[in-house]
Amino acid sequence: MRVRLIAVGTKMPNWVTQGYEEYSKRLNQDVTLELVEIPAGKRGKNADVERITHKEGELMLAAIGQGDHVISLDVPGKRISTEHLAARLEQLLQGGQHISILIGGPEGLAPQCKQSARESWSLSDLTLPHPLVRVLIAEQLYRAWSILKGHPYHR
Repeated sequence: MRVRLIAVGTKMPNWVTQGYEEYSKRLNQDVTLELVEIPAGKRGKNADVERITHKEGELMLAAIGQGDHVISLDVPGKRISTEHLAARLEQLLQGGQHISILIGGPEGLAPQCKQSARESWSLSDLTLPHPLVRVLIAEQLYRAWSILKGHPYHR
């Protein structure tokens, strides 16, 4: 199974890149994690944020693999525990589906991304900085995988 993390933003701080890569490389051939970075539109004092977000959304949708199970990460989405994530990952693994997880930019996800998602998950009631979400979701996917494999990481 391939999990494609489609995230708005490039040129992340080193701690984001290092954190993401650390958990990504821990996954094995059962589950591979692939990052697709979507360039963030230029935001300034008089920027048309709605237009920028819409364009980011178009690019995100274009990056989704054909037939992928699409999941959006959004504050009003369904709250899930690590154990539920592991169970859901197992279901998708058994179904042989690839996954695309959408992480919005500073203003969140474009409406068309939310509409295209088959599921919407909330990682927290807090609004999290989008660079941190990359690390958090990579760690949680690794933790869920470790639960499925009986690995001692999740205790």
